[in-house]
Amino acid sequence: MAASRYRRFLRLCEEWPVEDSKRQRDLGSFLRQRVAQAFREGENTPIPDPEACDQMYESLVRIHTNFYKNKYPRLKDTTFTGLTVEDCRMVLATDLLKQMEGMKKGTWKRLLGKFSAKKPGEDVK
Repeated sequence: MAASRYRRFLRLCEEWPVEDSKRQRDLGSFLRQRVAQAFREGENTPIPDPEACDQMYESLVRIHTNFYKNKYPRLKDTTFTGLTVEDCRMVLATDLLKQMEGMKKGTWKRLLGKFSAKKPGEDVK
C-alpha cells in the first residue's frame, strides 16, 4: 500500500509547476523536498499513519486543482490594493525582493544617521 501512496505523491510532484521567479521559496519545490524526506526508502517506506498521509495527499490535490477557487469564484481578479494576479507575481519575485531588501538597508542606515546624536567618525572633543 505504501508503494501506491508513493507513486501518487510522485505523480502529484510531476504535475505541480515550479515557478522560476520564486527560487528557493516555491511551493512546488518545497513539496518535492518534503516528499523526498517522507519517502526516503521509496516504495518500501513504512507509513506510520496512513490516514494522515491520505488526507495530506487529498489536500494537496485540492490546492493543485484549484478546487476552492472554482467552488467559490471571485467577482474580481484583483486584491484590496487593486493589484492583479500578474502584479502580485511580479512583486513576489525573488529578484525584486532582493532589490527591496537592499533598499531597506539603505533607508535604515540613512535614518539611523539622521537621528543619531553624533555623526559616525566624529570624535568627542
